[in-house]
Amino acid sequence: MAKKRRESEQGHTRELLVIVDETPEVYCALFYAAGRVRHAGGRVQLLYVIKPENEFWEGVRHVQLEEQTNKARALFRLIRRELNNQGFDGVVTEEVIRQGKKAEEILKQIDEDDDVSVLVLGASTEATGPGPLVAAVTGGPMAGTFPIPLTIVPGDSAIEDTRALA
Repeated sequence: MAKKRRESEQGHTRELLVIVDETPEVYCALFYAAGRVRHAGGRVQLLYVIKPENEFWEGVRHVQLEEQTNKARALFRLIRRELNNQGFDGVVTEEVIRQGKKAEEILKQIDEDDDVSVLVLGASTEATGPGPLVAAVTGGPMAGTFPIPLTIVPGDSAIEDTRALA
């Protein structure tokens, strides 16, 4: 059974979770989420997951973690700039960085933050399918048991189309 969400209670705010990476479809998810927040209230939570690449050499792992954290912060700045440029400057964002396997960390973030009420993903336009993250949360053991609603935005949506959908 899904954990009770608290976004509608006093002192809580509805959050739409967007997974930040370097794929082009992240912007479709971002603009859709920002549009929903603008219309319905709340904020956009931006989650960047660092996948540990070297778990054996502590010094190397520490440097990689620092580099990936800096990369995440740079992506957050870029995303904020894009939101502002597209007229979403009033949309509040929250930035979260986690370390681990992406699907597992998404579930942990949802479980730990009672205000996260919707996961918004952009579907890949590649011929190989909707992308590994969309496939992971819509198929296999997660299918039908995901703890919150999931919105999948077409990855080839123009900003104007995404605004109209939101």
